[in-house]
Amino acid sequence: MGRYIIRRTLIAIPTLLAISLIIFTILDRAPGDPTSNLPLTIPAEVREQIRDSLGLNDPFFLRWFQWNKLMLVNEPLHLFNETFGTCIGNCESPERIISWSSRSAAMDTIYERLPQTLWVLGLSLVLGVIVAIPIGTLQAVKQYSWFDNFGTFFTMIGYSVPTFVTGLMTIVFFSVKLRWLPTFYRTTHDVVLTDWSTIWFQFKQLVMPVGVLTLFNMAVFGRFTRASVLENLNQGYVRTARSKGLSEFPVIVRHVLRNSLIPVVTLFALSIPGIFGGAIITEQIFRINGLGQLLIASIAQSDLPMVQSLTFIFAFLTVLFNLVADVLYGFLDPRIRYD
Repeated sequence: MGRYIIRRTLIAIPTLLAISLIIFTILDRAPGDPTSNLPLTIPAEVREQIRDSLGLNDPFFLRWFQWNKLMLVNEPLHLFNETFGTCIGNCESPERIISWSSRSAAMDTIYERLPQTLWVLGLSLVLGVIVAIPIGTLQAVKQYSWFDNFGTFFTMIGYSVPTFVTGLMTIVFFSVKLRWLPTFYRTTHDVVLTDWSTIWFQFKQLVMPVGVLTLFNMAVFGRFTRASVLENLNQGYVRTARSKGLSEFPVIVRHVLRNSLIPVVTLFALSIPGIFGGAIITEQIFRINGLGQLLIASIAQSDLPMVQSLTFIFAFLTVLFNLVADVLYGFLDPRIRYD
């Protein structure tokens, strides 16, 4: 197992370099630079001086190498120093990726937005999986029963109806009509654990966005779980376990469900990067100041350093959690061995 992880990690390094080259090439060729938002009265020579000062006129591969150095070396080193209070490298004036729109470090803005995204999307993903796995398993065990038919109908609605439709419906019903919940998410709200009113307000403003995304996640993971459990229920090892006199509950939980979770783990691992990417539409509807909203705003402002940083982080998380999913396969299915 250890050698497999090392081998996959070594393969991931050139993969990430290739991804960074693709991201940098596409966004570098896109229209827009720091001078595009400047007033038209600024002379052309001044614009050219600004481009020279930012290194935009340097050769392409030199700029790509510099960006990789900042993204893969300087930014992780700065985060390590800030977290553990150390001083490795240039601590007084570290070279970092600077946002064109805010003129501040792009990763600092990402760190500020991250808690809002984790509150909403992380919570909805966890709740969706916790609810979907037992419901999907029970649907498969009671195939074609009223419970299975109702669950299938419910998951079809949750999966097929777009989140912007369900989001607007919940706002109209719970905020406008009943006035039970706030219309939008207040990013500036501080939760004080000793103050019940702040906790209650945080709960109320989380209900609608988390509920909308949990419904969607329940539908997706519930369908995957049901299909996987149905496939394993007819396998030979299940008949063997039953023939040994085991009751139905340990057969389902210890044998069927364990093997059925492999595709669910794959989907869950690949969904985790989506947490950091943010449900862009849902964040726009509920005005959540998360990473998805930051990505949309950066694209609109032609803030290429911020867009490059965000897209590379999402790509890195996808590669990382692909590795995590492969490792978990060995724990779920004893037939899988990494030699």
